[in-house]
Amino acid sequence: MFSLKLLPALGLLAALAGCATAPEHLSADYGQALKQDIAAQIADPDAVYAGDPAPGSDGSRVGLAQERYKTGKVIAPVAVASKIGASGAAQAQ
Repeated sequence: MFSLKLLPALGLLAALAGCATAPEHLSADYGQALKQDIAAQIADPDAVYAGDPAPGSDGSRVGLAQERYKTGKVIAPVAVASKIGASGAAQAQ
């Protein structure tokens, strides 16, 4: 009776043993692309940026903007005109 209970467990272990070995046809650098992609997506915690801070990053300005938002007095952005594609086609000189 004991051997009948042990038989499925041994069969499962034999089936799992096939998964334990790595395929021989993989190259030594297998998985490097994934590792490089993961490393490229990690932000640098010690990043230092030169130049002026980004617009809107001043705390007092952000506070004023939030207050205008709460009171419904948001300043609409100014539309910027562009001449790119205005004529529809490039003119020959």
